[in-house]
Amino acid sequence: MTTSPVRPIATLNEGPLHAALKAWFTRDGDKLEVPVDGRQIDIVRGDILIEIQTKSVTALRRKLAVLVESHPVRLVLPVALEKWIVRMDGDGQHVLSRRRSPRRGTREDAFKELVSIAKLLAHPNFSCEILLTQEEEVRMHDPRRAWRRRGWVIVERRLIDVIESHLLSDDSDLHRLLPPGLPATFTTADLASAARITTSVAQKMAYCLREAGAIVLEGKRGNALVYRLAEAAPS
Repeated sequence: MTTSPVRPIATLNEGPLHAALKAWFTRDGDKLEVPVDGRQIDIVRGDILIEIQTKSVTALRRKLAVLVESHPVRLVLPVALEKWIVRMDGDGQHVLSRRRSPRRGTREDAFKELVSIAKLLAHPNFSCEILLTQEEEVRMHDPRRAWRRRGWVIVERRLIDVIESHLLSDDSDLHRLLPPGLPATFTTADLASAARITTSVAQKMAYCLREAGAIVLEGKRGNALVYRLAEAAPS
């Protein structure tokens, strides 16, 4: 596995991760940075408007909600499966250290962001593609900022590789995210245990799937909500 060469810290509005993902995702015939209905779109592929978001999805919530009323829209959401922490010197020219983060992301981590647009998952014009990536997180030292990280500030993220892609466009795609061995009726604690994710992520995931109509509320077990798969709509 190779890493990107060290280079000066980017100063453009589009960060290296966003630019690299756009280049990776683009196919022949795609149009880039096209204005549609007064809004700039990352990629236009035929009738589909594709937006790549490497920061908070909340910032795109209104834009997506407006666009899906008139166009098929796909949100591309990267999740770092593996991450390397790169510490740079003050001028951003030289690497001081590079280490692999012990934390590993999962596709379920995407629901930390999707929870802010959960209702869009039920819209027939909306789809989401989760990309599991290998990334570098570049940090520079600034003692005036980021005191919780002892002055190390995240300045950019860089793409190393895309490992997997998961398209969510209908209930069957959402159902496939549920782990094998999950009971027919389940709580978020059951989901967290079966998927080996935190309870917090399981709660966000269950909320999104419920808003999308992929699962339904069955009742309660003590204080815990109990869910089951939604019945497939008749063809």
